[in-house]
Amino acid sequence: MNEIVPWRDLCALIEPHYPKAGNGRRPIGLERMLRIHFLQLWFNLADEACEEALYDAPLFREFAMIDLGEERVPDATTLLKFRRLLETHALGEAIFARVNALLAERGLKVSGGTMVDATLIAAPSSTKNKDQSRDPEMHQTKKGNLWHFGMKLHIGADTQSGLIHSADTTAANVHDSQMLPELLHGDETRVYGDSAYHYQREAIKAVAPNAKDFTNERARRGAPLTEAQKAKNKNKSAVRAAVEHPFLFIKRIWGYAKTRYRGIAKNHNRLLAMCALYNLKKANVRLAQ
Repeated sequence: MNEIVPWRDLCALIEPHYPKAGNGRRPIGLERMLRIHFLQLWFNLADEACEEALYDAPLFREFAMIDLGEERVPDATTLLKFRRLLETHALGEAIFARVNALLAERGLKVSGGTMVDATLIAAPSSTKNKDQSRDPEMHQTKKGNLWHFGMKLHIGADTQSGLIHSADTTAANVHDSQMLPELLHGDETRVYGDSAYHYQREAIKAVAPNAKDFTNERARRGAPLTEAQKAKNKNKSAVRAAVEHPFLFIKRIWGYAKTRYRGIAKNHNRLLAMCALYNLKKANVRLAQ
């Protein structure tokens, strides 16, 4: 990631909002703060835990360009202020858009196929907290026979490259199909999705007039799927399954299966930045530095 993250371009996005040197304490270098923030995303570290990790792990300090012989590690409050700056100016979404634009310049453009899917991000359901209440922006939904409380990450990914080209977040009770129009870029010729997106032909045509509906068919009460329909679903799923790969990284490898903040907006900013980092990891190309 040290080699493939376009540090100069991303710092240029943040620089207009970053504190300037004045009469007070000189601000810490922007790229250094961005590197530390990305370490927090990759290792799912709270501000205090990241400060401790930077003191404990020489490899973290090397990546963040910190020399303890000359300077101290930024404290947890400094890390918090930087994260809030990114949230205030919706820079997670800006980072996602900029990374995708840079990848497109390198020839990794979207093709005619889009895979859509959503995943649940759990939120604390306990009321044993200061406010004695659950997060009012999170909601519950039933999946299978289990109830889940939290939010959803919705993504649209390219069938050829596997890169995420569209992403959004909602409360968990928003049905996957409602976000379908937001996940299409408009030039699709095929749209793949699981059975939650079936019966959405009109919504697809409204955004992508040339797209064919390749979403999995769904059984109805009294009308089970035929063997032919099951075979078609299996063929479609062989393509659609690749959309699960980003969720593997974001939720399992990078550990963000549970929200760290209250409210949709803060988690939205973090998840969009993580989608950008996933695309960089997936593409694995060195962008202009």
